[in-house]
Amino acid sequence: MHGLGNDFILMDEIDPLKYDLTALAIKLCDRHQGIGADGIILILPSEIADVKMRIINSDGSEADMCGNGIRCFAKYVYENKINTSTSFTIETGAGVMVPELIVEDGKVLFVRVNMGTPQLERSAIPMLGAAGNVINESLQIAGKEYKITSLLMGVPHTIVFVDHLDETDIVTIGRQIEKHPAFPKGTNVNFVEMVNEHEVKMKTWERGAGSTLACGTGSCATAVAASLNGKTG
Repeated sequence: MHGLGNDFILMDEIDPLKYDLTALAIKLCDRHQGIGADGIILILPSEIADVKMRIINSDGSEADMCGNGIRCFAKYVYENKINTSTSFTIETGAGVMVPELIVEDGKVLFVRVNMGTPQLERSAIPMLGAAGNVINESLQIAGKEYKITSLLMGVPHTIVFVDHLDETDIVTIGRQIEKHPAFPKGTNVNFVEMVNEHEVKMKTWERGAGSTLACGTGSCATAVAASLNGKTG
């Protein structure tokens, strides 16, 4: 399944203890010798919510949350009658999320998800350095200075505002920021070009998956960052 091109392999009725999930994700997500995806998503029973979601990125690392992933997850759960309510709880690594499904003739057309409150404190991201928020802060990458805004939107996100998105080498810069020593757990990186005060363009280098066609948590983080930097309302 995919949400805006952000694609996943959903796996139901699988015992995660019987598999090396890191190796499984790397093998299945390979776009040349596997099925091909940005990650695998496991549908599991939960003791604290209606159902549990685990996400393993294409590089084998585990993510706490994924906006497009949880939308695909919710659609699958509803249409396969694992839970037939149009609003139910999902246990994730980032806490319990509650999607709302817009359904027509038994099919899920849209999924709305409350992504939770963004956490701005540096230690929550986490990012090394003095306490406080990371807004328009300088970060040195290969001898060049970049202005970044970082926050936790279920998973770490770093936003870099650029003048021309199409002229930005998101692969090289994204990989370097993702693995920068300042981020002990790595970070997703969103490159953002302002169109006007109501519209932006975004490309994401996703931690553990590389360049992706879309990112739900990244879209939310970008909206927050654009507002914090006074670029939007």
